Amino acid sequence: MSTDKRKLFGTDGIRGVAEHFPLDRETTTIIGEALGHFLLQKNKQAQVVIGEDTRESSYWIAECVAAGLGHLGVVVKNAGVITTPGVAFLARTQDFDAGIVISASHNPWTDNGIKIFGHDGYKLTDNAELEIEREIFALVEKPSSATQATPHLESVAALHKSYVDWLKQQVNLRRMNQKMHEKMKRMKVVFDCANGAASEIAAEVFQAVGCDAIFIHHSPDGRNINENCGALHPELVAREVALQRAELGVTFDGDADRALFADDHGNVVNGDAVLLLVARHMQSQGKLVGNVVVATTMSNMGLEIALQRSGIQMLRAPVGDKYVLEEMLKSGATLGGEQSGHIIFRDGDATTGDGLLTALRVLEIISESGKSLAELVADLKVFPQIIKNVRVREKKPFSEIPNVAQTIARAESDLKGNGRVVVRYSGTESLARVMVEAESEEKTKEWTEAIATALQTTLGV
Repeated sequence: MSTDKRKLFGTDGIRGVAEHFPLDRETTTIIGEALGHFLLQKNKQAQVVIGEDTRESSYWIAECVAAGLGHLGVVVKNAGVITTPGVAFLARTQDFDAGIVISASHNPWTDNGIKIFGHDGYKLTDNAELEIEREIFALVEKPSSATQATPHLESVAALHKSYVDWLKQQVNLRRMNQKMHEKMKRMKVVFDCANGAASEIAAEVFQAVGCDAIFIHHSPDGRNINENCGALHPELVAREVALQRAELGVTFDGDADRALFADDHGNVVNGDAVLLLVARHMQSQGKLVGNVVVATTMSNMGLEIALQRSGIQMLRAPVGDKYVLEEMLKSGATLGGEQSGHIIFRDGDATTGDGLLTALRVLEIISESGKSLAELVADLKVFPQIIKNVRVREKKPFSEIPNVAQTIARAESDLKGNGRVVVRYSGTESLARVMVEAESEEKTKEWTEAIATALQTTLGV
């Protein structure tokens, strides 16, 4: 991971409020132009695929980025409304030099963002983003005719279809015996599409694989993405599972690169539990290379202990699926992910977290095992964990703030290896996140509040 300071790119691309810098019309056009310069250094006939989520600002931002690219002669193909991993799939399987996603993932409809994948389907490195960022700031200083007009982007239906077809192939129905296949077809599953990019695709995929699918929050209007639904509110799909007497619930975020679940008792099941059940399944099939799983600093100690019981080592990466993937490639791991529901499978050809793919894999494991989701993760004993966000006016290193540094040190000393403290800045928002785990709820609350108070006193808005 680069130590260079980027001003526009965070852990997941460029994010901000639509119509405001850097996501105003002029700057988004300049972002397209800067990316065009970057791509044309490597290929003078560069082509790009662009996709978007359901926010009302996504289409015009896509048009502006395309205008900047087209100004330099880069060919742009539009995949329309599609998931973030859908764009990564298209970038790596077709003749594209890059894939661009217009989305702010789980953020409110007023926000938006620009994520970029390379030809290999991986997110750009920090150094590549820094190079593009420098070009953006250079172009901001001089006017360009690229901002005078924007093209009308017609979506190419074949691009959408190729991704859907690939997803359908990820469930190996041929490997399942008749009994397993019948179980999947009888399984009642509730899908919360967050009024986002999965709203149309989820129905195409899950009806095709044969489960009894019920869809909620799948009618986007440009402003209802993530609004009291989706992965930010997994309790909603859990409640619907109980009401429908379903066997499983799945909830996506706005761009569907992650998924959370609910079991048949109406309990929320997060990414840690998914990592556990998938790791054991892959291990039983000889696909868990090195018996290693990559998680993040936010994953619960309970996951680490449960994996150890199965002879599986857990490595920790910084928060962000981009950094999980970096550690996976370095260690050779075939499974990694985040508590938030980003799960990355490297036993196939996926290159990023994909909520739809994760849901398919979990469905397949449940069908093959003959067990419920609750049974598959029953031995995961979760340490009490509290995560508290503090809105900050600046992101100053914690080591340079004596009050904060001393409070964190006291917490770590008090927990003495029977808990964890993780304090970090969000890569996409002006927030400091305080995470404390301990064997007792009392200790967890005590130190979360102490650290959050220290942050609020010194850096709070």
